[in-house]
Amino acid sequence: MAVRRTRRALAGMVAAGLIGLAGVGCSSSGGSPSEVGGKGAAERVEVSGALPSAVDGTKIVVGDADAPHTVTVYADPRCPYCAKFEAGGGAVLTERAARGELKVEYVLASFLDARTGGTASARAANALRAAADAGPGTFAAFQAALFAAQPAGEPEDAFTADALLRIADRVEGLRGEAFDRAVREESHRAWVADAERAFEESGVGGTPTVRVDGEVLDGGAGLYDAAEFGKLLDGALGS
Repeated sequence: MAVRRTRRALAGMVAAGLIGLAGVGCSSSGGSPSEVGGKGAAERVEVSGALPSAVDGTKIVVGDADAPHTVTVYADPRCPYCAKFEAGGGAVLTERAARGELKVEYVLASFLDARTGGTASARAANALRAAADAGPGTFAAFQAALFAAQPAGEPEDAFTADALLRIADRVEGLRGEAFDRAVREESHRAWVADAERAFEESGVGGTPTVRVDGEVLDGGAGLYDAAEFGKLLDGALGS
């Protein structure tokens, strides 16, 4: 089945009453997002935990700042296709960043809140931003755990503060007074709004979208399979 990743397509599906757009795609794959083409969640968290992160304007940068290549990932925390990507292509990016081959810039969108209701994407993006302040490795590990724990069906009440803190319990060293307060009070609301605006102004049109050294990687279904994504990435990098 063709992957529908544009916001125009999403809006059309919502208008037709088919709010579970990406959930249909995930269910037809025969597995949950964390099982599609990638590492198990626990292993992803362990590998990710070694990766430094830094906030650079509306982006969160993971990996060595001096890495020779830059991969930019546009993702909405409530997008099931983004969860599939994190389990497939995202696992490859984690490994490559850990080896110093590239760094990954994450632009965290939250447009699904407007499309399907609620503020779950914004709450999750706020928590991810807070994780970037919690110390080396915490953002990458928390992101892996968060997408692996993404609720099915894009519910409006997904990613409550309590749910986000339970996910954070899986990441060593993440929970603490500052992080917990930022999650409960949504301290990074302004940053989340700026990140969504950066996504809208980027022109990419949907999530997940991957840019390699500034060029959009048109991977289709290959984004969701680790082996296929690795080949696509090698081609884009000239490896």
